[in-house]
Amino acid sequence: MPSLEVRGLTVRYGLLTAVDAIDVSVAEGEVVVVLGANGAGKSSTLAAICGATRPADGTVMFAGRDVTGRRPERMLRAGLALVPEGRHVIAPLSVEDNLLLGAHVLRSKSRRRSLLDEVYAMFPVLHERRRTASGLLSGGEQQMLAFGRALMAEPSMLLLDEPSMGLAPVMVDAVMRAVDDIAARGISILMVEQNAVAAFGVASRAVILEQGRVVLEGPSARIARDPRVLRAFLGLEGRGVLAAQGDGQ
Repeated sequence: MPSLEVRGLTVRYGLLTAVDAIDVSVAEGEVVVVLGANGAGKSSTLAAICGATRPADGTVMFAGRDVTGRRPERMLRAGLALVPEGRHVIAPLSVEDNLLLGAHVLRSKSRRRSLLDEVYAMFPVLHERRRTASGLLSGGEQQMLAFGRALMAEPSMLLLDEPSMGLAPVMVDAVMRAVDDIAARGISILMVEQNAVAAFGVASRAVILEQGRVVLEGPSARIARDPRVLRAFLGLEGRGVLAAQGDGQ
């Protein structure tokens, strides 16, 4: 049974259809990446899945249950956590206080302490800087903090929105290693990403969106070799993924 199964998901903002009847599934422990140009509907897809935006149509099945339209707090309690674009750490608070905020859905203090130890073991830099104001961390360290804060809710699935955005190449590598480590723990991941090369290194499958529709889907190794994808992610996004379909094929 898939950890997440989305069928016919549609998101509208007034007269604008941002996501047009897409299907996406993620198996337990799998990493799936969603790629596409700006405005393709990637973040709107994540927002509809986690409940931040109510879909106009379609269903979201999570852990075998229909959770379509549930609010983010209920989705978090069900085991699905969003790591938003831009990290959104609370700058004046310490690293540890930010992490503990992620555990607000857990009642057991001992479990919160145990999870905190697990996060520190996974991201030693967070333990080293646990008393530091989060706003003083580097961009890469803040992304690790955002991952750790989400893991403090003990999720079975993470939605990652542009985790490598704005990071230096060396930190992009570190973030993708962290994604790989999280998946190795059996946590399913649906990741929106602009850095196709980095994403293909950790994702087993890829979904390509254009104008709110799925135009390609399949194993990352195959999608990465598709000439349309090579063209689109080498700076020709404005032409659209399918605009080059008839060229050289």
